[in-house]
Amino acid sequence: MSSGKNFSRFQQGVIKRYYDNRDSIALQRAQELVTELYLTEGKKREKVWDSLVKNMEKAGVPAAHIAHLREQDKPELVAQLLSEKN
Repeated sequence: MSSGKNFSRFQQGVIKRYYDNRDSIALQRAQELVTELYLTEGKKREKVWDSLVKNMEKAGVPAAHIAHLREQDKPELVAQLLSEKN
C-alpha cells in the first residue's frame, strides 16, 4: 500500500475515520446480513452466513459465540446479540 504522503490531507482524514470506525461499520453490515439471513435458503444462506461470520469477527464478537449461533442457525438469536452489542 502507498505511504500517506501520496494522499491529500482530506483523503488521509477519510482513511483515518474509516479505520477508527471499522468495528461500527462491520456491526452495521452484520445487521444488514441478518435481514438477508431471514429471507434466504439453501446455498445462498450459507454464503450469507459466511459473510455474517466475517463481519461479526470484525465487530468483536467472540468466536465461541459465532460458532454457537451458526450451529443454531436462528437469525433471531443473531439479531438479539447484535442489538445488545449496538
